[in-house]
Amino acid sequence: MFTYAAALVFLVFCVRVVLDPRRFSNAVLLGITVALVSVSAFVRPEGPPVSLRTTALAACALLALGALALAFALMANGVKMVRKEGRRPGNLLTLVTGLAILGFLALLGTALAGRSTALVRVAAFSAPPVGYVSFLFLCFLGYALLYGRLPRRRNVDFVVVLGCGLVGGSRVGRLLANRLDRARRLYEAQAARGNPPLLVTSGGQGDDEELPEADAMASHLVAAGVPEDRILREDRSRDTEENLLLSKAIMQELKPEYRCLVVTNNFHVLRAALTARRTGVRGQVVGAPTARYFWPGATIREFVAVFLHYAKTNLGICLVLGLLGLVAFR
Repeated sequence: MFTYAAALVFLVFCVRVVLDPRRFSNAVLLGITVALVSVSAFVRPEGPPVSLRTTALAACALLALGALALAFALMANGVKMVRKEGRRPGNLLTLVTGLAILGFLALLGTALAGRSTALVRVAAFSAPPVGYVSFLFLCFLGYALLYGRLPRRRNVDFVVVLGCGLVGGSRVGRLLANRLDRARRLYEAQAARGNPPLLVTSGGQGDDEELPEADAMASHLVAAGVPEDRILREDRSRDTEENLLLSKAIMQELKPEYRCLVVTNNFHVLRAALTARRTGVRGQVVGAPTARYFWPGATIREFVAVFLHYAKTNLGICLVLGLLGLVAFR
């Protein structure tokens, strides 16, 4: 039964990806498919019966070991981030997340020991929402990796490069340089086929910046050999949504039925794609490489941003699950 259900959900997933891969519901469908396949691996009518209690204990043990390993890996990454990038709050995210996982595991262990009724209630209330958020994160992570590998159009009218902060207020940093290099390669590949796209550098001027990001990005591309007359500048945006909205206006004015590719870093691809769909941009998103040590914390930040974009729905579900947990363990 679970195998058939997994096949049906996977079929729906495939159809929705073909229609529009820029949906977070696709990530959830992929997660449900994997969960059903995992359950079907334990429930086999033709095989010897497996005790539900044994299965549950084995699953809990595997989850606990996985969570413990993840916690230590995140803390190690957090230490590396601090050493390489400094003690800014954003660089502490993986360290804090690892410590939070350890704290939650300690709470569950203490609650299972049954020595404190109050701790049992706290664990009963918090465990279902934590499970829900963890499931969504795994959905986000898995689909982000898949989305970044989906085939893209070989010929587009525009390549939009999303900006990010300039180093020292005037210089293109490594993250942004990776985006620009990926955009340049896309431009050169299409130009070799006789149909060079226009490049749109998108980014305004922050309070701590000496010039708009779009100008610094354009200069970087020109220095790398891109003709200046193939570059358009969008120099008013302040965040990803404005990047896309203002770039969309430029593209629509020049070609109403345009098609584009949007370039950002790989950790930002899925959230940028969700935003592109929401803002009506006619194109998909591609990623540029990021240093491995930077990727975990950046991915967590991206997930938090997506989770909070649907804050009312997600927090409402968390509250309901928490109350159900309390009722179940009274």
